[in-house]
Amino acid sequence: MPLRALYVDFNSYFASVEQQLCPELRGKPVGVLPVLAETTCCIAASYEAKRHGVKTGTSVRDARRLCPDIRLVPARPAVYVEQHHRLVAAVESCIHVDRVLSIDEMACRLTGSDCRRSRAIAIARQIKHAIAEAGGTEIRCSIGIAPNTFLAKVASDMEKPDGLVVIEQSDLPGALYGLDLRDLCGIGKAMERRLTSHGIHSVRDLCAAGREELRAAWGSIEGERVHARLRGEEVAELPSQRGSVSHSHVLPPELRTPEAALSVLHRLLQKAAMRLRSYGRIAGALHVKVKFRDGGRWERQARFDPTGDTLALLDVLNRLWREFPGKSQSPPHGVAVALTEIDAQSHGSRSLFDQGRSHDKLNAVIDSVNLRYGRQTLYFGGAFRALNAAPMRIAFNHIPDLETEGDD
Repeated sequence: MPLRALYVDFNSYFASVEQQLCPELRGKPVGVLPVLAETTCCIAASYEAKRHGVKTGTSVRDARRLCPDIRLVPARPAVYVEQHHRLVAAVESCIHVDRVLSIDEMACRLTGSDCRRSRAIAIARQIKHAIAEAGGTEIRCSIGIAPNTFLAKVASDMEKPDGLVVIEQSDLPGALYGLDLRDLCGIGKAMERRLTSHGIHSVRDLCAAGREELRAAWGSIEGERVHARLRGEEVAELPSQRGSVSHSHVLPPELRTPEAALSVLHRLLQKAAMRLRSYGRIAGALHVKVKFRDGGRWERQARFDPTGDTLALLDVLNRLWREFPGKSQSPPHGVAVALTEIDAQSHGSRSLFDQGRSHDKLNAVIDSVNLRYGRQTLYFGGAFRALNAAPMRIAFNHIPDLETEGDD
């Protein structure tokens, strides 16, 4: 099989952007934090910090212990999104970007003469040059080239930072034997345990397993899809459907009270409701979560007639909050809301008794004004204490729309 996929994976993306924009950070260990607080953790680390053992999820305390001279900076999601769009355009100037997988990963399809090894490598080097021109010398990427997207992603992880790895059909499966099972996309801790229970302890075992054996291990047809991917076949992605709209926030020290936590939840839910409407969707369930400083958590969920109305959703939140334990717990440390049981407005599943129907015009006016004049121009009063809290966040598989989700 020819080389048909090229995968671009930006290295330590958030930290690299910070180093590019702040010359004093270049060559220094950098940790990017959701908020500047000693009780949070790193959401990204530069390679200089990674050499000391600092990684995503490392607490500030441990980061300082592992790397006493680490520079800790607050995340700037809007900046990362703006840079992302510039970098996509840079790659697009060299080869068409077939899919953007996340804010720091994208896949390209090789066709015609580009499938030749020499030509594919030339394109990869051209991409690296275009990225340096558009984003700066601190923004680097690792590129993988292979017969399919899955293997190209694997190849992009083999050499970091600034790597370029080619896996040809003739290299399979031996080129994969040095990897751990968890190095393969789609195999996490739970899946690794399942594979082990089926006698698959290594990538060598995985590659040697038959199609039916992998189907049994996965418990679904996904096992057969993995079998095909490992052999270089391009397997079409299954169509995805948005399952939830969610927002979360690590509370800064000044907002670690029940009253302030509720205000942040109000702000998060108002943002989520606006996003939901921008997708033309309605939701039938709300999940609320509060994490406490001592590691405990409080969670509640409610189902209701599907709606996209902010006031109706806030009423559900307030009803759930009546069960909150209050000051008897450790101080709240983080909060999250998730709207689930998502459906399209056009499916007509809204109840005739949905009180939110009477607020459709109000929601439309609020969304319109906030899009034109700023996201916090109009808001419901429960979010007042948190107007400067809960800034935009970037999830792994969701790139925020700066128009509907950006901060002012």
